Amino acid sequence: MSKIRIPHEPNHPLAEGLNQPMKRGTFLKFAGATFATSTMLLAGCKEYEDLFNPKIKELVVDLGSGDIGILNYAYVLEQLEAAYYIQVMTTPYPGMSAEEKSILTDLRDHEIIHRDFFKKALGDKAIPALRFDFSKINFYDRTSVLTQAAYFEDDGVAAYNGAGKLIRNVDYLVLAGKIVSVEARHASAIRDLLNPLSPDFAGDDVVSSPNGLDLARTPLQTLPRVAAFIAAKINADNLPK
Repeated sequence: MSKIRIPHEPNHPLAEGLNQPMKRGTFLKFAGATFATSTMLLAGCKEYEDLFNPKIKELVVDLGSGDIGILNYAYVLEQLEAAYYIQVMTTPYPGMSAEEKSILTDLRDHEIIHRDFFKKALGDKAIPALRFDFSKINFYDRTSVLTQAAYFEDDGVAAYNGAGKLIRNVDYLVLAGKIVSVEARHASAIRDLLNPLSPDFAGDDVVSSPNGLDLARTPLQTLPRVAAFIAAKINADNLPK
């Protein structure tokens, strides 16, 4: 996986910054943004330290309704994935190969772009930045890190597939479809790291054998699967059904 291109809708006002190709061994270049620098300086930035502090008071975060609610739902998942890969690359497991480092760095940078894209698209309708609890994950064990990454990526693909039918704005739907295609590439890359040259990259547990389609889960099916990692209670009661 030497290069992955972020989905982009030309000239769409909500799609700025999503057309940056990611190459191994290069830092994230995202026009007009400074988050890449702050990510590289993670150890000295309290904002990011707080992301991984499980000892905080639980908050209730309401996603809202309609398309805004669905975008906030996607924003939750992208915040989660971005925070996870930031932690992975802040504390790389022993023996991480150059190829693994390159792939995981790419995935981190992609998820940061996705996260910041939704924040910008939502504007003042965006939910607050969330904090996460990864205390049960052994970030110094390769299998633990990659297995959890596969879980998040597979869930992300199923979540986008399940939420697509709930989106009413066609522009949002097109962009969500392009982002989920990148998430599916992530899932395949992680599965290949876990089981090189194995058909597991598109196993029966994520691709339905009868029709050859990826699994789809609704928000109410997805959120409980990631709730243990989010240091807040997510209220999705008002999302479209």
